[in-house]
Amino acid sequence: MDIETLRSEWDELNREYTELETCNRRYIELLEQLYQHQQKCFNEIKHQRYRMNQITASMRQFKGPVGGEEKEKIDDLQKMSLKRKAQLHEIEQSLPAKSGRYLQIILGDVNVSILNRNDKVRYKDDYEKFKLILNVIGLIMAFFNLIFNYRALELAFIFLLVWYYCTLTIRESILKVNGSRIKGWWRAHHFISTVAAGVLLVWPQGEHWQLFRLQFMYFNVYISIVQYLQFGYQKGLLYRLKALGERHNMDITIEGFHSWMWRGLSFLLPFLFIGYAFQAYNAWTLFKLAYYPPDAPWHVSVMCGLFLLLFCGNIATTMWVVPEKIRERAKERYRLQSMGKSMKLSKEMKNSASDLDISGNSQTATVIAPPLVASTAAETSTSTATEKKAN
Repeated sequence: MDIETLRSEWDELNREYTELETCNRRYIELLEQLYQHQQKCFNEIKHQRYRMNQITASMRQFKGPVGGEEKEKIDDLQKMSLKRKAQLHEIEQSLPAKSGRYLQIILGDVNVSILNRNDKVRYKDDYEKFKLILNVIGLIMAFFNLIFNYRALELAFIFLLVWYYCTLTIRESILKVNGSRIKGWWRAHHFISTVAAGVLLVWPQGEHWQLFRLQFMYFNVYISIVQYLQFGYQKGLLYRLKALGERHNMDITIEGFHSWMWRGLSFLLPFLFIGYAFQAYNAWTLFKLAYYPPDAPWHVSVMCGLFLLLFCGNIATTMWVVPEKIRERAKERYRLQSMGKSMKLSKEMKNSASDLDISGNSQTATVIAPPLVASTAAETSTSTATEKKAN
């Protein structure tokens, strides 16, 4: 290759670089326009909410008895107001959202909003994979801790728990900023678990730890198996419900029992209640260890309180969801029975109507014909009398 060829290739590269500069300038201009449009959307949303609040406050003056037409207009305004709130919320999902206090403390004032919907779903799927993989690793490490009593292996497992729950709370906070509907207790559950893992990490080796160690490892093995089953089944169920349009695309799998899990995952309830009972048993064991043997470290009492808090929160949340779903199911069954009865009655009425249509000619003659016959007979007699008079 001679120097002229190299010069020609460099000139071609210069032309391509000029195109790159033009593309980059256009990209920067679009970014500035994007920022301006975002600010305009924020201002318009703020204005919409301000005007809606004014209209809602004005509607409160119609507390007294109003006419039927005015009441209908007020109801329409209330319905349109609810619809507009939902529309504004949907628009906000496409705009950058402020990070929560927790993310600001951990990451600083960083924008963690994911504007592209495909990227949001990809991040959520990565979160699901992260949980499943770490759950399997935790199960294996807990099993090895049952077989081998090595301090280094224990600390590695507990450090994994600390890192797992810290990462989980950060990822869930990012998902919540991007529209994932994670319930308050389950986020609090992970924060409490992070604190518990931290306490376990600094719990010194001693008699109290050795008395609790084996039970704690059995607990982790059981919970890991249940969570693996739960995450696997939840993922399939969420996929079906999202396909049917009954769940949001950013909904995630999570510990515990939720209202949407009633359809297809109620068989997991006994395993979850056993896990919650295990948490209560851990709290009871630690409570006894706090008084015997003597000179128990503070970690025993703190872990006792944390396990008791987790048990109470989990059992209360699950017991609140299950009766609610049972009532909804009973209402749905009653509604379906009522619909079945009304459809059966409608079918019987339709069949009876068709039976009337089948014998309709003769019955119609007996019902409708007599007046016509009487009228015709009267006309005939009248015309006969007239003819006689004429004759």
